Amino acid sequence: QVQLVESGGGLVQAGGSLRLSCAASGWFHRINDMGWYRQAPGKQRELVAAITSGGSTNYADSVKGRFTISRDNAKNTVDLQMNGLKPEDTAVYYCNARYLAGSLLTSWGQGTQVTVSS
Repeated sequence: QVQLVESGGGLVQAGGSLRLSCAASGWFHRINDMGWYRQAPGKQRELVAAITSGGSTNYADSVKGRFTISRDNAKNTVDLQMNGLKPEDTAVYYCNARYLAGSLLTSWGQGTQVTVSS
């Protein structure tokens, strides 16, 4: 099983920046996709950004041009650089990984709070 540990959340003013990091550990054959999701109060969890093991990326329209996802396959880490933050980016951000360990499985981090004040 893969364990994901996130760090880097916090409180920032609108227009500011934060960087989220997520490290994967445990037993697995290979990590395929990694990504970041977020969930605001009263809303469904939504994809923010995802990246394949080959480096292909996918972003939600609402964050394109402001957020950048990157990963280090050797260290099994994925980061999310968030610039130009807006109050509507306020949410709990979750790291996600799809990995191969006998079968294709999914793991989630515990979540980290990002709060953007206006």
